[in-house]
Amino acid sequence: MKKSIGIHERLYPNPVVLVSCSHKQDDNIITLAWAGTVCSKPPLISISIRPSRHSHKLIKDSGEFVINIPARGQESLCEFCGSHSGRDTDKYKDLSLAKGEPSRVKTPHITQCPVNIECKVTKVIGLGTHDLFIGEVLDVLADARWIYPDGDLDYEKMDTLTYCMGNYFYIKTPETKLGHD
Repeated sequence: MKKSIGIHERLYPNPVVLVSCSHKQDDNIITLAWAGTVCSKPPLISISIRPSRHSHKLIKDSGEFVINIPARGQESLCEFCGSHSGRDTDKYKDLSLAKGEPSRVKTPHITQCPVNIECKVTKVIGLGTHDLFIGEVLDVLADARWIYPDGDLDYEKMDTLTYCMGNYFYIKTPETKLGHD
């Protein structure tokens, strides 16, 4: 028997991403679990951020962001970037993170993350507590060790993180896989 638990945003688990943003020499990183694919052609990704967050202003002013996909062992980066404001701390410096050279945007990516997705903001939609930034993917950078010979990403090697109700989880590799064998 089903029982109502009320009205909530209970679509879990969500991917964990570290979004880097930059405007006028002010670089920051925010941890988000509200990110997702919006469209294939053109390739669009959405992120949701509260207007009160420092990163919100940087992204709105610059019109771009980079989605950095963390892997197993980078949970402490996610926790720190999600619990400290860029108004008060230099997260790159405090975490000894290297600023990667972007290819199509001005915002640096996080070199230590296996995948970096450079995006240009195409639309901002105010939704209530959060604004939805829709970004067109301009380039995807990945460590060579995470790429299949056909050029696609091998997420199984990365041990990507998901987030569910305050906890981090890893995506497990299924015993039976389809494709890329």
